[in-house]
Amino acid sequence: MKIQNVFKNNESWIAGKLEKDPNYFTELSKGQNPDVLYIGCSDSRVTAEDLMGVAPGEVFVHRNIANMVISIDLNVMSVLNYAVEHLKVNHVVVCGHYFCGGVKAAMQSEDMGVLNPWLRNIRDVYRIHKTELNAIADESEKYNRLVELNVQEQCVNLIKTAEVQKAITERGLQVHGWVFDIHSGKLIDLKIDFDHVLKNIREIYDLGH
Repeated sequence: MKIQNVFKNNESWIAGKLEKDPNYFTELSKGQNPDVLYIGCSDSRVTAEDLMGVAPGEVFVHRNIANMVISIDLNVMSVLNYAVEHLKVNHVVVCGHYFCGGVKAAMQSEDMGVLNPWLRNIRDVYRIHKTELNAIADESEKYNRLVELNVQEQCVNLIKTAEVQKAITERGLQVHGWVFDIHSGKLIDLKIDFDHVLKNIREIYDLGH
């Protein structure tokens, strides 16, 4: 991509939208009313709106390296609060993807400098699920299973928060764990059984909602 072409591309995009709907931008400027908060990876190959087949205004999006939900990350916590408390979304999705560079980096015994504190959270996921992962002989299969388990643990981190607990109680908000398969283009619902996953720890994180 040549950076100087970006504004030409933007002009073509505007023209295409207006050709289909002369009021497109007028309507878009009136505000947003998304029903979904999507927390995904920053990987340039994985764009939320494209893989979900949705239009601007339908999904509130947050992306970071390896789709992490870390309680002391003010960025993701602010996005979560705004989406759940103010936009009143009814679904929160954590979407990972197979062959994720962040997950792969966390699997390596290597000093990654400033990335170390971030990747440590993924290594903690490996530690929690070490028995299952170490039983997988094929490295690619183990790598992709860690992608899935990382999605699961980030969903658990969502359910630990006051905003999500309150919204689940008050309006039935749902948390979903998905994986995007880059090789096939398929979006996969991991269908995580949160009652089973949380059965032994739920009381620890219950904030009374």
